Amino acid sequence: MVYLAGGLIIYATYTLDRALDCEEDAINRSELAGSKKHIAIIACIITFLAGTLILAQENIYFASFFPFIVGYLYSKGIKIGKIKLKLKGSTGGKNIVIALTWGGTIAIIISKWAESIFTTISIFLFYTIKLFINSVLYDLKDVKGDTVAGIKTLPVCLGKDKTRKILMILCLLLHSVMVIVLLMDFIRPEFVVLSYSFLVGITSTSLCISAFEVQKPGIRGYTREIMIDCESTIALILRLTIISLSSQSVPYNN
Repeated sequence: MVYLAGGLIIYATYTLDRALDCEEDAINRSELAGSKKHIAIIACIITFLAGTLILAQENIYFASFFPFIVGYLYSKGIKIGKIKLKLKGSTGGKNIVIALTWGGTIAIIISKWAESIFTTISIFLFYTIKLFINSVLYDLKDVKGDTVAGIKTLPVCLGKDKTRKILMILCLLLHSVMVIVLLMDFIRPEFVVLSYSFLVGITSTSLCISAFEVQKPGIRGYTREIMIDCESTIALILRLTIISLSSQSVPYNN
């Protein structure tokens, strides 16, 4: 149920972002033009309240509001007098916000069960960097709209090749650190999850990168979108499958 609540909160936050007018979306996602945005906002409210209620039953309160508030600040910002605070605009700022928001949300949720603060920090680090990498990958196909809107994403400022090299280095460093953390017993030996994460990270940042930059990426691009969007789901399915097969192979003793 906590996983479901997390999914509902994620859906609510991103639906709000799409429902609010964004200059770059007029170019990057022209298919949204003319859509009935009030329906999206209603769906956003319903899913947010449902996710919040589920988390509240586990005595987790702030986790549901944290991404929702940051999502609104990111999309619209706030204005105090002549000062307007908006989280869009700085180079890589959007990616950092996305990474910290969801990495922080996950860390807040799992801190309820984590026995050590180092476990929480390790998981926060893992998802924060993973989400930073994934968000930058998606910026590759939004370069045109982001450039027109003046949003300084890393692909816009650094170019494709340099961005790819940076992401590959981050992926290698992240999983090297996770191996060390695992050896120090701060996290459980989730070899399947970490191995699949490494495979997806290296594949996504090194292969088929040109196919992913266009609006209609074809089979290779869609395959990589599935790898990125469904990474955690696929990793959990693989993990459960391997555990199930392993348990079946162990002889039963009366």
